[in-house]
Amino acid sequence: MATWETVIGLEIHVQLATSSKIFSGASTAFGAQANTQACAVDLGFPGVLPVLNAEAVTMAVKFGVAINAEITRKSVFARKNYFYPDLPKGYQISQFELPIVGRGKLSISPEEGVSKTIGITRAHLEEDAGKSLHEEFPEQTGIDLNRAGTPLLEIVSEPDLRSAREAVTYARKIHSLVRFLDICDGNMQEGSFRCDANVSIRPLGQVELGTRTELKNINSFRFLERAINYEIERQIDLVEDGGQVTLETRLYDADKNETRSMRSKEEANDYRYFPDPDLLPVEITDDDIDRIRRSLPELPEQKHNRYIDRLGLSDNNAALLTSGREIAEYFEQALLPAPELANQLANWIVGGLTGALYQSDLDIQDSPVTPGMLSELLQRIADNTISGKIAKQVFEAMWRGEGSADEIIEARGLKQITDSGAIESLIDEVIAANPDQVEQFRAGKEKVLGFFVGQIMKQSKGKANPGQVNQRLRDKLKGDS
Repeated sequence: MATWETVIGLEIHVQLATSSKIFSGASTAFGAQANTQACAVDLGFPGVLPVLNAEAVTMAVKFGVAINAEITRKSVFARKNYFYPDLPKGYQISQFELPIVGRGKLSISPEEGVSKTIGITRAHLEEDAGKSLHEEFPEQTGIDLNRAGTPLLEIVSEPDLRSAREAVTYARKIHSLVRFLDICDGNMQEGSFRCDANVSIRPLGQVELGTRTELKNINSFRFLERAINYEIERQIDLVEDGGQVTLETRLYDADKNETRSMRSKEEANDYRYFPDPDLLPVEITDDDIDRIRRSLPELPEQKHNRYIDRLGLSDNNAALLTSGREIAEYFEQALLPAPELANQLANWIVGGLTGALYQSDLDIQDSPVTPGMLSELLQRIADNTISGKIAKQVFEAMWRGEGSADEIIEARGLKQITDSGAIESLIDEVIAANPDQVEQFRAGKEKVLGFFVGQIMKQSKGKANPGQVNQRLRDKLKGDS
């Protein structure tokens, strides 16, 4: 593979979080009975006229402003003509020559300390098609048109990505951004966020692009990475064996971890684009853009930088805490009562909390341990009420719904032993019981100190203050007291 360079561009379809469709008043709610949320406009009945949803326009501009893209002051909707069973009108209303969002860029970090800028060619508004259903109808295809007419923002990148890892990093960053902007819920299982990957190879050093294939409708980041890696290997093997890559659309089969041909890839002229005669151009003013810019929340990259510069978090923790709006909100709520514990909170959220959520298949907003509860727990570590080891037991009890940190500590008698007399007594007992290890320590085997600490913590049931134990133990073993 060292003699080949991979070239990847992504087309990301973001389902906008409007309550009604882009050209009709039908609901966009997910999960309704099939074909109950498709009205006459969505079905393309004769005589109906589309009416543009202004909220979809605002959301598109919000995205464009967030990536410092060009906002087209006068954009136009076009008809993209093709036949497919889930497209009842025979055409899709989309944007072609004049999309609402023009060129922009996004910075990604595929590896720690590495930054790369990815160009965004455009982001245009369009309506979604319906959905073909295969599993429920053996040897037949069912059609659910509830999704027809749902507003989409299609975000098209430049072919600037050079590996599956870069592609996934970029897709994750777009995913995080649209969720922070509150323009998409980002639910990939429900189809709210879908990726198409255009993949090609070329000899290392060649400027001309190779023939690409399009991997269609991938709905998880893990599958996106696997699909791209498989396709890269397939294309290299094909060319090195004397074959040629065909311009086509391919589907990824996650069960077999392979791509397979779906159809030959269409070009723009195949769709016979022309301006939709039923829709006026969309005009965006400078005042509109200024108003939308003022409404933007703190964006993930701004938040990431603030966490590092002002709170002193590591780059890795800051990246994970800004990967989604919900986790960032959890962190900031937990931080309010104890801002001095930012690093400790970050470590607990990224470590213990996310692990528990994963094991229980829960989202962070459904965590049984609330931000306030986690903050209280860490404050009890900070004020030496409990040790870090005991805190893990308290966290598990909170997760099971046994109460707050203070309630659990009190009920179980878990308060840390900080009384110097009690600690001295424990140390004396352990030293007296282990004369051989005492001689080993005094002979220069410092590692045996860990044995003594372990014995003392066992005797105290984990409640002795580790700092005090270490200091007094060392003094005693050296014969200083």
